[in-house]
Amino acid sequence: MKPQLLFTLLLASSLAAADAPTQIGGRRELFADSFLIESFSGTHLQLQTPRDEGVAFKFDLPWEGLFSGYATLVTLDDGRLRAYYRGKAVANKDGSEEELTCVAESADGRTWTKPELGIYEVMGTRKNNVVLMKAHTATHNFSPFRDQRPGVPEGERFKAFGGTMEGGGLTAWKSPDGLRWEKITAEPVITKAMVPYKYMFDSQNVPFWSAAEGRYVAYYRVFEGGIRRIVRSESSDFRTWSAPVLMEYRHPSMQAPIEHLYTNQTHPYFRAPHLYVSIAARFMPGRRVLTDEQAAAIKVNPNYFKDTSDAIFMTTRPVEGTAHAGIYDRTFLEGFIRGGIGAQNWVSRTNYPALNVVPTGPHEMSVFVNQDYAQPTAHMRRYSLRTDGFASLHCGYAGGHAITRPVVFAGRELSLNFSTSAAGGVKVGLEDVDGKPVPGFGLEDCVMQIGNELDRKVAWKSGADVSKLAGKPLRLRISMKDADVFSFQFTP
Repeated sequence: MKPQLLFTLLLASSLAAADAPTQIGGRRELFADSFLIESFSGTHLQLQTPRDEGVAFKFDLPWEGLFSGYATLVTLDDGRLRAYYRGKAVANKDGSEEELTCVAESADGRTWTKPELGIYEVMGTRKNNVVLMKAHTATHNFSPFRDQRPGVPEGERFKAFGGTMEGGGLTAWKSPDGLRWEKITAEPVITKAMVPYKYMFDSQNVPFWSAAEGRYVAYYRVFEGGIRRIVRSESSDFRTWSAPVLMEYRHPSMQAPIEHLYTNQTHPYFRAPHLYVSIAARFMPGRRVLTDEQAAAIKVNPNYFKDTSDAIFMTTRPVEGTAHAGIYDRTFLEGFIRGGIGAQNWVSRTNYPALNVVPTGPHEMSVFVNQDYAQPTAHMRRYSLRTDGFASLHCGYAGGHAITRPVVFAGRELSLNFSTSAAGGVKVGLEDVDGKPVPGFGLEDCVMQIGNELDRKVAWKSGADVSKLAGKPLRLRISMKDADVFSFQFTP
């Protein structure tokens, strides 16, 4: 089936499904896309700007170097963070034996150490942070995850994909601790014969266990019509995978552009695992920013400064059915993380985000970004966001409101993650599907919410208990002034 026809059919199915109430239960819903909004009046969705928190760690060991990249952040059982990344000090072909998989660890996301693991001997020493080497082409783009499937064997608590087309495809790996790895099967589990595209697999290929879907899911890179695109496959056992589905893009009011997305970094958001967020590397081939003199001044490899890139933000919600499984929502077309000030930020293949947004504080989450690529200053950089704060439902001083599509919730109280100015505020009215206020729970009954909190319980004149309305189709009318709402949840 042609991609545009597939997109048309999926979109038609999605619009038809939108007429039925969305079963949100007690899950957290973010204003990270337009999925739940039916109408805006004086309000809009606003992409937030991550804060630059500086260098997290440098790729400064002899076996790391200028071409380190394709990083993955994993939260361990004890809450520590572990970063996996390719170490590569020389520019040569993908899948070469110079490519290693390295790790760094942190208790807080701010201070990082590189453990001396002693698993392999590298450059004459076992005092190194290498967890995989000489693994055919797997170390080019090794991408692990902590497998939280119920009943997963101890020896498979961590799994990973790695490999290139030249290496035959994606190989599956397992580990009890995320440090000592072995293949699950001798041969690749997703092969070039399964994927009907001219070229594929050569960037970071992202697998994970989806608790929302009850299966393993993978998003990986192919070329379609000369453009770097993303496909999705599924598996019940991590060994046998479905044929890929080409992901399409949707914007609420226009045809979403098809741009080169070098890495996709699609993963379940840790506070709302039914929502997959994608902080993708947008690549602009041939869009040159630097002069030869600027490139020489920062000592960038001469093959890596005639393109540029940034990071964009997308979502996908496959648990809502097949109408969504093959579509990325590109509500926000603008850049999410722009290149910073300085020539070093405007070279080829820099500003590539690591996989997984992770918590780094009680009110904060972070995304890590590969920067200064192909330069002596190559490093991993941290950017922080308010928890749930990829985007917000925003309203200025003049005031306005937004109305959701019909939803069915389960729970006792309505909680908001929100922020207002001293002059602003937020109210929530509950209405039936026809827009009539539910007696006792309309806007006029709601207590004005003022402040800045992650978990404010909304109250009406009669109190905060909304349990008698659970299971009934309702709309939320969110009235605002000089405020942002980042997420909401009906809680027990």
